[in-house]
Amino acid sequence: MRLTTLLTALMLPLLAAPAAAQGQFSPAITVNNTAISGYELDQRAKLLTLFRTPGNANDLAREQLIEEALKQEEMDRAGIRITAEQLAIEVEAFASRADLSPAQFTGILAQNGVAASTLEQFVKIGVTWRDFIRLRYASQAQVSDADIARSLSQQGGTGDALEVLLTEIIIPAPPPRAAQANAIASGIAETRSQTTFEAAARQYSALPSRNNGGRLNWLPLSNYPPALQGLISGLSVGEVTAPIQIPNGVALFQMRGIREVPQARPQPTSIDYAAMQFADLAAAQTAKLSVDTCDDLYGLAKGQPADALLRDDVAPAQISQGIALELAKLDRDEVSVTATGGGAGAQLVMLCGRTYGDGLTDPDALRASLQSQRLEQFAQALLAELRAAALIRS
Repeated sequence: MRLTTLLTALMLPLLAAPAAAQGQFSPAITVNNTAISGYELDQRAKLLTLFRTPGNANDLAREQLIEEALKQEEMDRAGIRITAEQLAIEVEAFASRADLSPAQFTGILAQNGVAASTLEQFVKIGVTWRDFIRLRYASQAQVSDADIARSLSQQGGTGDALEVLLTEIIIPAPPPRAAQANAIASGIAETRSQTTFEAAARQYSALPSRNNGGRLNWLPLSNYPPALQGLISGLSVGEVTAPIQIPNGVALFQMRGIREVPQARPQPTSIDYAAMQFADLAAAQTAKLSVDTCDDLYGLAKGQPADALLRDDVAPAQISQGIALELAKLDRDEVSVTATGGGAGAQLVMLCGRTYGDGLTDPDALRASLQSQRLEQFAQALLAELRAAALIRS
């Protein structure tokens, strides 16, 4: 009997280890017919942490892997592939941006618990999707000489810019409530009634604007994330965007008006901003009243965890979409406070400043830039369609 007990005690860890490993590789999320494992989520979160990507690494990992599954399905339908040789070249180019060889780069990844295959998957999807979008939309993204002339005149401040009058809704969508939030958003997206949309904002939106039905004032279209500008400008009055996925939420915009204004301002080349996390909405609102500039937030962050305050000055495309949507509404030193995680916490976002470059004056460089912007708009619109039609379970 003692021998049996001893053998059982020795075997239990051996039996538990495979079970734990199996759980790690079992599906945590399914996107249509694609399974995403807990291991993949953990690996991507570690990779994003290593890259110092702004935002919650776990939430971003989930969103990125869901989007990549949708992209891969679409590329599989189109028969788009990348060879092992091409992938090796792209990984080498990726590592070279940090002045490292592929071996040195993967060595650093390994030291931080990230497998080389995780980086390869990250690079592969990005490169293949870029090529797929270029192939699919090349003819629609062509830039004419008239487009070049118009853009150059606007850079000189003599052209017209677009301003939009929108109504906004952001529905909290933490993972346990994501399916419900997306179902609500899909229903709202069908309406063209401003009254109905404003009622939905009052009922579902997590933003302070819900108190006035989500109605915003006139804002430059250039304030919004580059990936959304084409989507927004293409709306007719009363039309609503398809649900836009952001970390822990889903956003919707309804067009109330669009107009041209003189003295166009160029796109910002970088945005200086701060984002700070709070335990609840009341604490964030109190903090909002005590700060006049972004530098004041450093005093509030003393004694808090290192990741409580994010301060960054980056290109608009590098800002997470949820924060970018808040920054679009702000002028320098203005603050936005929103509930996060279904009301369990709050986030304060402050615009420290926007930097505007002199613009591109070389026609060839400008043509490439405009075409890249158009391709990105097509890519985001396609991804939004794929997501709206997808069956996502977690």
